[in-house]
Amino acid sequence: MTEEKPEFDFQQALEELQKGKALLGKEGILTPLIKQLTEAALEAELDTHLSQEITGNRRNGKSKKTIKSANGSFELQTPRDRDASFSPQLVKKHQTTMSDELEQKILALYGLGMSYKDISAHLKEMYGVEISTGALTTITDKIIETVKRWQARPLESIYPVVWLDAIHYKIHENGKVISKAVYTILGVNLNGKKDVLGLYISENEGANFWLQVLTDLSNRGVKDILIACIDGLKGFPEAIEAIFPATEVQLCIVHQIRNSLKYVASKNQKEFMVDLKKVYKATNKDIAEVELDNLAEKWDDKYPIVIRSWRNNWERLSQYFKYPKEIRRIIYTTNTIEAVHRQFRKLTKTKGAFPNQDSLLKLLYLGIQNAKEKWTMPIQNWSLAISQLAIFFEGRLDQELGL
Repeated sequence: MTEEKPEFDFQQALEELQKGKALLGKEGILTPLIKQLTEAALEAELDTHLSQEITGNRRNGKSKKTIKSANGSFELQTPRDRDASFSPQLVKKHQTTMSDELEQKILALYGLGMSYKDISAHLKEMYGVEISTGALTTITDKIIETVKRWQARPLESIYPVVWLDAIHYKIHENGKVISKAVYTILGVNLNGKKDVLGLYISENEGANFWLQVLTDLSNRGVKDILIACIDGLKGFPEAIEAIFPATEVQLCIVHQIRNSLKYVASKNQKEFMVDLKKVYKATNKDIAEVELDNLAEKWDDKYPIVIRSWRNNWERLSQYFKYPKEIRRIIYTTNTIEAVHRQFRKLTKTKGAFPNQDSLLKLLYLGIQNAKEKWTMPIQNWSLAISQLAIFFEGRLDQELGL
């Protein structure tokens, strides 16, 4: 039977931390917790091994060895079996160094959107160890420095396409719960690989803050963006052009359609969409403008604000018409970045209001790392698309592509 392990005393650890005791290292506050988790995991491994044995194999005491880890050295007691067939996987035989496997397991569970309560229950079920919410917070907070380094990392000098959008969350601040905007920038590099270039938090979404975001991209090494895909936020295109004056701005067609339908009576929406589709699905810009005139002739009396919006934004809504289908499907909507935001929502849907900005950032960062595991291949038909972009934006990709 696995012997009971004492629960990690987080309150005592907190008091020691307040007195100046180190968090990590040989005498670090977290070192006993890592030792406790590791030994519990090894006991669970042996339980599984013995349950699969049919030879009457059983436990046979423990062996001791000193393990060096990123959190300091500690003496590890490894359980043994009588016929020596047990081969532990977490800390293998003769292994004397250990990376932060258990912390990574905790971070992985947290990165899947599990609450601290659920993680604690999972660890208790799997390893028989109870870990308080405070202890789990301490472990996950260690990733904040990684997040900050990631936010400040150098970027590539040119991105053919960049999508920019914001998502909103509730955060506790100064005793109140307020809504804040998380600004997300997703780029495609010259190899067609997607990457989140940055996450930024502000109290609300606005062109002024986007200007700061774009300035940060420039300071981190971005010299040129060919096409920026955005929603219809007022002043946003001007903010982009202030930092990247040669960048072409494409407004999201899907956002424009959604905003239009807000002002169309439900009884007319189906018919209106049939006519509107002739505009944005047209084979070229000339035909699209004819269909826009037809749309205006039929619907302007009922929905003048909708028609005026399409007219006023037409220059930036219609940029995609001049490109072949390989480029059109990439830039006509911000759905690519909204897919990232859908991943965020899956992680945060049960969280309610976050206690602070860091708690939100570390979860979104882990969500990005999970999403990146699927971003191993270039965007579909990227070789053809980048060749076409090199022609449309003559000279701007020559050096990078070796032309």
